[in-house]
Amino acid sequence: MITELALGSPACDRFLDRLASRIQAPDPDMLARVEAILAAVRTEGDAALCRFSEAFDGFKGPVTFLTPADCQVALEGLDPGLQAALDKAARHIRAFHERQLTKGFVLDKGRGVRLEQRVLPLQRVGLYVPGGRAAYPSTVLMNAIPARLAGVEDLIVATPPGKEGLVNPMTLAACAVAGVDRVLLAGGAQACAALAYGTASVPKVDKITGPGNAYVATAKRLLYGTVDIDMIAGPSEIVIVAEAGVNPAWLAADLLGQCEHDPQAAGILITPDADLAQAVRLAVADQVSRAPRAAIMKEALANYSAIIVTQDLDEALTLANDLAPEHLELVGEGPEGRLDQVRHAGSVFLGPYTPEAVGDYMAGTNHVLPTGGTARFFSPLGVEDFTRRMQVSRYSRAALAEDAPAILAFAEAEGLYAHGRSVEIRSED
Repeated sequence: MITELALGSPACDRFLDRLASRIQAPDPDMLARVEAILAAVRTEGDAALCRFSEAFDGFKGPVTFLTPADCQVALEGLDPGLQAALDKAARHIRAFHERQLTKGFVLDKGRGVRLEQRVLPLQRVGLYVPGGRAAYPSTVLMNAIPARLAGVEDLIVATPPGKEGLVNPMTLAACAVAGVDRVLLAGGAQACAALAYGTASVPKVDKITGPGNAYVATAKRLLYGTVDIDMIAGPSEIVIVAEAGVNPAWLAADLLGQCEHDPQAAGILITPDADLAQAVRLAVADQVSRAPRAAIMKEALANYSAIIVTQDLDEALTLANDLAPEHLELVGEGPEGRLDQVRHAGSVFLGPYTPEAVGDYMAGTNHVLPTGGTARFFSPLGVEDFTRRMQVSRYSRAALAEDAPAILAFAEAEGLYAHGRSVEIRSED
């Protein structure tokens, strides 16, 4: 069950070391297995993709795509309440991400110099959507809607099918709502390889986004450079910084909301109030005993979760920044006043009525977030992740002559004769 620790104690130090160690480079055996899968798909194409799909997912057959019409059928077959939930979430996601759209600019410097930056959409993107234990229609929306807003021309969802080639109807319905162009029935490292290298049936993409298991994360790591990726996602995590007076049952529910994802997920409460810490520990024990995914929760609670008691709230926030969590809840009186102290977090949830689950599904902020401390340098997925910048320069003859001495000075200092000559030669005719 979840452990209560005092910040600065040897036990707490050991816990924080163990937490940091769960995010590490894949072991050599994992690397070797994924490298072999990537190499086979690169050289054999569709044949290898089909072979691995049968071996890993039990799906036997040719490379198969579902069409927008298939996705629309799934949407129309949903319960009206589920349709309404998908539509509402999509509206909220669009409204938030529309604000991220940026335009290029033109800088006219005079004297015949004109510089420009253009913001262009990626042409084709592969969106990975996990299958297996659960369906994630929300992941479809979080990836596809920003891509569509950016102007991506071709969106391909890759998701592992069941043995009969079936995909969860909610996932397909989300594809219809988000405007996905086709759904590739393939998952794992083999799907990532097909998207990155291209096969006879699968077109090569410019970028792969979306979460997945260890095979998918390792494949994305190895394929970076062949294609772009969003980030290397690890197990989910939440850090809650809470003050006295908060309902302990609510905090326990929020911790368990992350722990039900994966045995390696982390749920951490940081508080200066020892009584609250004890009350939350008891509430966690009570709630997990009645939870459908109790076995997964118990493993996550035992391995990577804790309640950490600090001297004060400032110390709690310092620890939260050090952890740089995927999700950070600030729960107590006037959390907005503490927001400026937060430097490192993927997504922040303020106040007692903003559980992390609103960000997963409905708020409109993106739930594809940096994990494992990478919020120090990665950002949530957004429209900008589906664009690229291109620069344009134009010089007049007079402007080139004016800047020529400085260019020649740089070229000489760097020992690049031809660079200087390419400028100098234009003044000789």
